[in-house]
Amino acid sequence: MVSKKDKSGSKHEKKFFNYLLKFWLIVLTLIALLLLFFYGVVQEWFGPMPTFEELENPKSNLASEVYAADGVILGTYFIENRSNVTYRQISADLINALVAIEDIRFEEHSGIDEKALLRVAYGIATGNSKGGGSTLTQQLAKNLFPRGYLNKPQLVLRKFQEWVTAVKLERSYSKEEIIAMYLNTVFYGHNAYGIKSASATFFDKTPDSLNLQEAALMAGVVNAPSRFSPISNPEKSLERRNLVLRQMEKYGFISSKVYDSVSRLPLGVSRFSLQGHNQGISRYFREYLRGTMKKWCANHFKADGAPYNLYKDGLKIYTTIDSRMQKYAEEAVREHLANDLQPSFFQHWKGYTFAPFVFEDDEGNQSEVIESKVDKILKQAMRRSERYRKLKLAGVAKDSIEKSFNTAVPMRVFKWNGPVDTVMTPMDSIRYYKFYLQAGLMSMETHTGFVRAYVGGIDYRYFQFDHVTQGKRQVGSTFKPFLYTLAMQEGEFTPCYKVPNISYSVELGDGTFWSPRNSDDKRLGEEVTLKWALANSNNWISAYLMKRFSPQSVAKMAHNMGVVSDIPYVPAIALGTPDLSLYEMVGAMNTFANKGVYVQPIFVTRIEDKNGNVLERFVPEKNEAMDEITAYKMLKLMQGVVESGTGIRLRYKYGFNNPIAGKTGTTQNQSDGWFMGVTPDLTTGIWVGAEDRSVHFRTIRLGQGANMALPIWAIYMKKVYADPSLGISMGDFEPPLKDISIEFDCEKYDRSHNQGTGEFEEEEEF
Repeated sequence: MVSKKDKSGSKHEKKFFNYLLKFWLIVLTLIALLLLFFYGVVQEWFGPMPTFEELENPKSNLASEVYAADGVILGTYFIENRSNVTYRQISADLINALVAIEDIRFEEHSGIDEKALLRVAYGIATGNSKGGGSTLTQQLAKNLFPRGYLNKPQLVLRKFQEWVTAVKLERSYSKEEIIAMYLNTVFYGHNAYGIKSASATFFDKTPDSLNLQEAALMAGVVNAPSRFSPISNPEKSLERRNLVLRQMEKYGFISSKVYDSVSRLPLGVSRFSLQGHNQGISRYFREYLRGTMKKWCANHFKADGAPYNLYKDGLKIYTTIDSRMQKYAEEAVREHLANDLQPSFFQHWKGYTFAPFVFEDDEGNQSEVIESKVDKILKQAMRRSERYRKLKLAGVAKDSIEKSFNTAVPMRVFKWNGPVDTVMTPMDSIRYYKFYLQAGLMSMETHTGFVRAYVGGIDYRYFQFDHVTQGKRQVGSTFKPFLYTLAMQEGEFTPCYKVPNISYSVELGDGTFWSPRNSDDKRLGEEVTLKWALANSNNWISAYLMKRFSPQSVAKMAHNMGVVSDIPYVPAIALGTPDLSLYEMVGAMNTFANKGVYVQPIFVTRIEDKNGNVLERFVPEKNEAMDEITAYKMLKLMQGVVESGTGIRLRYKYGFNNPIAGKTGTTQNQSDGWFMGVTPDLTTGIWVGAEDRSVHFRTIRLGQGANMALPIWAIYMKKVYADPSLGISMGDFEPPLKDISIEFDCEKYDRSHNQGTGEFEEEEEF
């Protein structure tokens, strides 16, 4: 017989068992539903999920990078200023700082940190929240696939999708790859996407060279770039950086002593600079390269058939520019113009009513005519300005536009010692800028054709016209080597060949004659060598040679040496009347040092995609323009320019004693000053002048190429020779392999003929 007590106990046990069964059924059901939910997330029941290919190649806008030949990044082309780095290219301090502040169990979890989630749940339940629970891997998933605008249910769903993505990332990539991907995708503020761009923006460094305090700052900024910006909110940024350092101390990455000392340091962002298209060295070159690369991209296609995008596809463009030589070239232009030539120009024009304009057909007594011409120039400049273009596109009436150009407004204007904030009318600013002399410089390696330095102007922010490839100006006497090359090709002519220094006339074919004049009557009537004539830019001897060779022959020689611009078939080209670019002239003059072989100047050696695959390699075009004996004769002729002619100040003022072949050039009204300098390793050309040809020095003493352009060459080459890492030789030109029985020392040549040539001194030219 069963007692009531036993029956009651059995009943309670049965009831407990039923409750337990129901509990586990609910738990298992919830687990099953959760598993089913996650399965549904993976199977994209609730929306698309990123594929493995998308994880491998996230759709971020990667900046295309421009590399110098010595490995320095010259600049980038971008929509988002983002470039990727590998784990090995990241400072160890930055890795430690990031883990300490964002995810201390990063090495332990598999994408989701259960302890952190429990901490978050406890914080929500108790109202004592102590931070989020997202791991670095989850944050990477969020960075790779931004949320956009989502309502609360969508946000919850997206969070689960990010968990799944995080697990996928952990299974597909190593911890090192994940942390590098994270740092490459983070936005740091101030237009800096990714740690590479951020390091350059805030510290002018690469990610692997960040020190402890810089690394801590970068790790702290990622949480809230605006709130913790060291530029906009330095106090909060300092607190955040020191919090990162405190976490590093807490977890044993640094000692208390290190924390105490480093936490007292300032933020260290004195070298902060927004990474824009107008910053950095080689600005004109990068703009020229942008144009050529956009054309390249339009004609080269990715695997999906779409053309490459310069601003999104992360191309790597390897150029021939040497960052050290580029820096020296820009410094040389600045030193000469800012410290010497521009102050002289201002002083030269002080007190003149129509400064700085000169019109050759007016003698200074026709003020109404001159004023009308000046007004025409200024109005033409007004109509070409960006301000005018924007107002016109906006539909503003012409009268209103002109009125706005004569209304004073605040503006920032260029000065060599730094921009100046002022108030003036836009029309006054146009005239103000007309006073500034411009310059162009290109320097190329003799035998390879590699352009090592490219300076298109004095400051791209204010003067965007490129005087290397875009501009063409009269070349003056720098054109004469083309004529003399024809003479040197003929067996009867050598550098010491003598010609009477008298006026010569060339018939034009219509019964008229062309007879140039010289700047002085020195050695009038004497017999002079061709070396002396070229050294002193003697125009009569040029006319004599033009009588022997047709303008067509001279033009053909120039074209063989790389000149592509049209050259008129008139005798006056012997004096340099054609408009040519600095790019053409440097390439042509380089032919002499390259033993008569023209090598096309090139700027890019190869282009790679974002993964380092070579898309195209480039080599210069070459052609034999003359034999090596003719080229060597020309080098000896042009060395006379530096030894005793218009380029002699390279010797007596700048102290160069090494072999240099050169040629100065000055147009007839001093609008353009040129110098071409050729050494065994480098050919460098410089042009100096104003934007308008009617703006120039009034005297040839100040306006000649030897005063305007030659000093830039001297300053540049002194810096180049002083840098042994460049390996630029000061040796002599290599003679032809074939033996030649020509006397290049004209004094010895004269003594053998019982004649003297007299002494040389620097000449003015036109």
